[in-house]
Amino acid sequence: MKSSGRMLLAASLLFLFPAPTPCSSAPRAPSGPQLSHGHACLGCVLIVSVVEQLAQVHNSTVREEMERLCSFLPEKLFLKSICFLTAEIFGPDIIKLLSLKLNADVVCHALHFCKQEPGQPLCHLYNPPQGGLKHALSRASRSLQYTPPWTSPGDRTGICSIPALAKICQKIEHVVNTSLPWEDADGDKHSAFPTLRGFYWRGRDCDDRNRDVYPGRRPENWDSRQDSNCNGIWGTDPKDGIPYEKKFCEGSEAKGLIVLGDSAAAHFHIPPEWLTAAHMSAQTFSNLPTALSNELDWPQLSGMTGFLNSAGRSPDNSVYLRLRQRNRCNHRDYQNISRNGASSGNLRKFLGSLSRNQLLDQPALVVYTMLGNDVCNGKNNTESEMSTPEALRAHVLDTLAFLDSRLPRGSHVVLSGLAGGRFLWDTLHARLHPLGQLNRDVTYKQLYAFLSCLQVNPCRGWMTANETLRTLTSQRALQLSKVLQEIAASEKFASLSLLYLDYPLRESSLAARRRVLLGESAPAVAPRPREGESVQRPDRAAVWGSGRSLRAAASGALGPSAPERDDGPGLSPPGSPGPRRPWPAPRQRPQGRRQPRPSPSSRSTRPGAPEPPQ
Repeated sequence: MKSSGRMLLAASLLFLFPAPTPCSSAPRAPSGPQLSHGHACLGCVLIVSVVEQLAQVHNSTVREEMERLCSFLPEKLFLKSICFLTAEIFGPDIIKLLSLKLNADVVCHALHFCKQEPGQPLCHLYNPPQGGLKHALSRASRSLQYTPPWTSPGDRTGICSIPALAKICQKIEHVVNTSLPWEDADGDKHSAFPTLRGFYWRGRDCDDRNRDVYPGRRPENWDSRQDSNCNGIWGTDPKDGIPYEKKFCEGSEAKGLIVLGDSAAAHFHIPPEWLTAAHMSAQTFSNLPTALSNELDWPQLSGMTGFLNSAGRSPDNSVYLRLRQRNRCNHRDYQNISRNGASSGNLRKFLGSLSRNQLLDQPALVVYTMLGNDVCNGKNNTESEMSTPEALRAHVLDTLAFLDSRLPRGSHVVLSGLAGGRFLWDTLHARLHPLGQLNRDVTYKQLYAFLSCLQVNPCRGWMTANETLRTLTSQRALQLSKVLQEIAASEKFASLSLLYLDYPLRESSLAARRRVLLGESAPAVAPRPREGESVQRPDRAAVWGSGRSLRAAASGALGPSAPERDDGPGLSPPGSPGPRRPWPAPRQRPQGRRQPRPSPSSRSTRPGAPEPPQ
């Protein structure tokens, strides 16, 4: 899970098609994401496998299925054009090799996307063909002896050398490295644009021309003239001259939500339909541009900061929507500062993207949830790469000192223990991966071994057949969780209080993490829990209900409840002069029905209405 921003971007783009560059190409560009050999090989095997399975499903030729796959891709981000270009260059060789009944492993080794490192075995996902992998590779090499050689993926100029994609690559690389919104006209770390670390990640900026207007700040003059905190409550009640913000939010103890996490908190997800040839269509990849511009993360659907519907289901159990439902004054006050590959050791590299001012802003509930990267990595010497208890303590104290210097008084930090990942092997190793469901030829055991061979295994310590290593990894995770617990019990800070929580639903939550990492759909039957554990629906904000102390710290006093519908980025209360900018008007109720008004004493049981993606 510990991969650089460039590797992450390259792997994301390679999931579509790698951009080919012949040996005679220009020298490598000084910047732009480059592929690791492991991710290049993985991407090639996935793509060739899907093409081969499409030909099997539709009983057609490989050429026809390459064209079919490319036709499924959106025009946005030039994805369809890249696909056709790559198929035009590599298609003849792929067709020739697959006609010899060679599998995707052999094809990708022959095309030099997979590279055998000195002293290492030939990495393969599928069972070796009859006669062995080396014999099959020799056959493939002879069939391609007149084909001009191509450089290995690590030596290419990369997909970002394509002029049409240079700006897109620059944008994605910027947001990956800084975790700041790409579109932020006023520099307040909030954006009116959804992706590229925009309002899918942190509250939408309702005025991107004014850096003094952003979600989470204390209202300026009770927002009698403008919505300075973007919660949609501003203006003055003409009946008594009292600002609506003062009337509804004073004393409600509004708090924002800030999440510091890894890929689980960012909701990293590769939809299984992207790998399932039997059900593939143009609709399959409709969300691909959004996914790529969000680093293959879906924070808008996450259990922490989710606010959008997914397949008709509202994430009404997200921590943000719970806070918003209880107190409408918390509208839009969320920040998901999570990153794929984040750990205690590298968090400080992007923690500066946090938006909070001790003097001007509201207190916050901060959830520190690094679930596994302190023990998870893909290195051969995985144990030596794990965080030690001493290193974790130093890193977390450094993070807390930074937060103490930024957060307003009255803030709270929840330290979540590490998850237990033995489930990744114990329950899954014999099951079929989505890529192997058509021909029943790829299990998770094979996938884990392939990822480990390529040194891109997200968690070699748990996703391995080595029981001793799995036990050692679990023991280290427990040691690190104990360190977090000790810090919460002993350390004191001026601006914030600490609370420790064991990560709830240990096995079930790791099942969800496994699915988003590896692209498996939810199991029809829930796994049997360990003694003393219960199995509930994973990938929800289980942290919310983990203790009364957390609920008390998070909620504060009961503020105005959410309205039945939120038709725009923020609505003013009834009777207010309305927002400065022309947001859509709320739906008018039929005559004869009483128009409810938010009240500090109201206790609505409805979940907060999700913000529309606009």
